[in-house]
Amino acid sequence: MYAITKVSSSNQVVVPADFRKYYDISAGDEISWTNTEDGILLKIEKKVTEEDIIGMIKKELPYNSVEIKKRGSKGLKW
Repeated sequence: MYAITKVSSSNQVVVPADFRKYYDISAGDEISWTNTEDGILLKIEKKVTEEDIIGMIKKELPYNSVEIKKRGSKGLKW
């Protein structure tokens, strides 16, 4: 894949559609920029959603995802 993009007047860059689809980049994901000897290295850091976290938990919980979020914001354990 190869693409060229321009930097806008507000210093924003558009990620080309082919790259967004291939790397499953979506709103909220972050791209880190690192200097290397060969140029700039970009890495995609996926946004982790509440559903992702709940899906990783294997045991049955006594609270639903909304209640877990409320308890977490109050510093309570579930």
